[in-house]
Amino acid sequence: MSALIDGADFFGALRSSMLKAEHSIVIVGWDVDSRVRLRGAEAPDDGGPERLRDFLCYLAERNPSLKIQILLWDFSILYALEREPIPALNLAWVTPPQIEVCLDDVVPLGASHHQKIAIIDGKVAYCGGLDLAIRRWDTRDHDADHPERVDPNGVPYPPFHDMQSVVDGDAATAITELVAERWEAAACKPLELGSSMQDPWPDGVLPDFEHQDIAIARTCPPLGDRPGIYEIEALFVDMIGTAEKTIYIENQFLTADVIAHAVAARMKARPELETILVSSKEPHGFLETHSMATGRERFMQHLNEAGVIDRVRLVYPRVPDGSAAGQDVQIHSKFMVIDDRLLRIGSANLNNRSMGTDGECDLVVAGDTPNTRARIARLRNNLLGEHLGLSLEDAAAEIERHNSLRALIDARADEPRSLRRIPFEVGANEALSQVVTVVADPERPGDVSRFMGNMLSARPAGLPIRGRILTVGAIALATLLFAVWQYSPLAEFTEPARLEELIVSLRGDPWAYLIVPVAFIIGSLAMFPVTAMITATAIAFPPIPAFVMAMSGALLGAVANYVIGAAAGRKFLRRLMGKRLNKISRALARRGTLTVVMLRIVPVAPFTLINLVAGASHIRFEAFVFGSFIGLTPGIVALTFVGDRLFELLQNPTPAQTAWVIGAIALWFGIAAGARWLVTRIAGKDGAPAP
Repeated sequence: MSALIDGADFFGALRSSMLKAEHSIVIVGWDVDSRVRLRGAEAPDDGGPERLRDFLCYLAERNPSLKIQILLWDFSILYALEREPIPALNLAWVTPPQIEVCLDDVVPLGASHHQKIAIIDGKVAYCGGLDLAIRRWDTRDHDADHPERVDPNGVPYPPFHDMQSVVDGDAATAITELVAERWEAAACKPLELGSSMQDPWPDGVLPDFEHQDIAIARTCPPLGDRPGIYEIEALFVDMIGTAEKTIYIENQFLTADVIAHAVAARMKARPELETILVSSKEPHGFLETHSMATGRERFMQHLNEAGVIDRVRLVYPRVPDGSAAGQDVQIHSKFMVIDDRLLRIGSANLNNRSMGTDGECDLVVAGDTPNTRARIARLRNNLLGEHLGLSLEDAAAEIERHNSLRALIDARADEPRSLRRIPFEVGANEALSQVVTVVADPERPGDVSRFMGNMLSARPAGLPIRGRILTVGAIALATLLFAVWQYSPLAEFTEPARLEELIVSLRGDPWAYLIVPVAFIIGSLAMFPVTAMITATAIAFPPIPAFVMAMSGALLGAVANYVIGAAAGRKFLRRLMGKRLNKISRALARRGTLTVVMLRIVPVAPFTLINLVAGASHIRFEAFVFGSFIGLTPGIVALTFVGDRLFELLQNPTPAQTAWVIGAIALWFGIAAGARWLVTRIAGKDGAPAP
């Protein structure tokens, strides 16, 4: 096993292993972006292109027997603007046939697959916190102005710290088995692997551990009859419970109460124990600000109430950039060392999601020999030296001299490259954050069954010329829409301050009664989430006008999609969406109106795709419209009922306003649970599964 610290080391090592692949490459990710530059600290000189999609095509064309399989979480619309638009198009449809992409949606409602794994010929496995995604690459120097640290559009991003591990032997075999189970569940077929005579261990990477047992810990949320697996949480608590002198943690998020309580209890039991928490200084975006940031303050409050806060350091790395303030390094790593005995690298954050909601995978080494313990301490010191601007040798010497990580961090706090304290407000308890946390950082996933699976994961087989033209046109349109909202002057409308101003300006405008329904039609054609449009309408207008505009707009958008689906025909959509279209179409035809009602009540299926499938199925137009009206009514009523209060809550949250919103959300989920029960009951009478 070897630890690959920061993106340049990981990307370079993975590239080296991929070049050695003879039979199979399997990539598993929370996010995989075809545009990522697969390179080390220096530009590659192996003859292959840098960008991931081009590099995978190069490998496939060079070795026709090579199978490349990519398993990507079928992500929530909440992350749409942070990701590559429709990744399956770029990674599967315009690449050689050996490259297969499966969008994995086999998770409970509200959960995600957060594992980051790559497997080469079943012999070498990479596992850790790094996705093959943009804005991840950086070197260990974290140079504030590194010319290569830019996104695909040439826009620089801040220094970024993360790590991955690479293993071979039995550990790689076990990880391959884990991934094979996921692939079969998501793709409904076995993972294609093959034996290789060549060792795909990356060139230039020396192992940190040899002949070493590796433990694998997982989080797998419960789904159907499968019980949940909570090894991640249990092992965190057990590891912390053995600490004697030092707990060293690097983690993107710190919100899990169970971990805070475990740290507090152990520190109270061991007066000499100190804890170092390395994280990002500030969260990014609305969800993180109102869930992870306040959750971190709650985490620190637990330590303060336990009376151990003076032995805890919550810090962020700072690198010089020519200014007095310096530049923050974003922490994305998920790393822990207990004394010099236990080492952990993986995908799990110290938040509630990773403990019980999201799929995770961590690797752990136990220092059962003096040599292993020395190697664990060496790796921890190496990381600390990176953050403090010290060589490995100097870091080790300074730690020995101070006999305390906390004392060393404090002594170097004013250095240009240092670990600076993160301020936190003990006792912060924002009402809005309590609501957002339920969605952004749940302890367990919601128990609402999915009605429709991923319909875009299958590769279209042999599209005719007309189909290829339509596919290319769809890709171009999606790319254009993304570029317009991301990079054109219209991008300012996505800023919270500008959106608030726009909402206020629409109130009282008579043209809004025309603008809003037209916006719904355009939004549905662009696959914009209808729930977001309904919410915006509810915030902008009083309840009755909001209901009329939202309902008319949603129905008009649904009709427009239905007409397109009918015009395209079932044959083309079958090629476009894969085998599940037939199942959905049969369900719609068998109980058309009722099925549409259920799919509208529970907002877990893509609105536009349901409409397209309905148009291509045998369901009658009037049944589709009537079912849509009945099914959309509860959600629109729930949102418009609290729309004005939601606007006031965003402006100036109070307990009463928060209670109204929570009540509406509870009503909506209650209706959804009832719908689930009703559909399951009806489906059981038919002897067929619910759609």
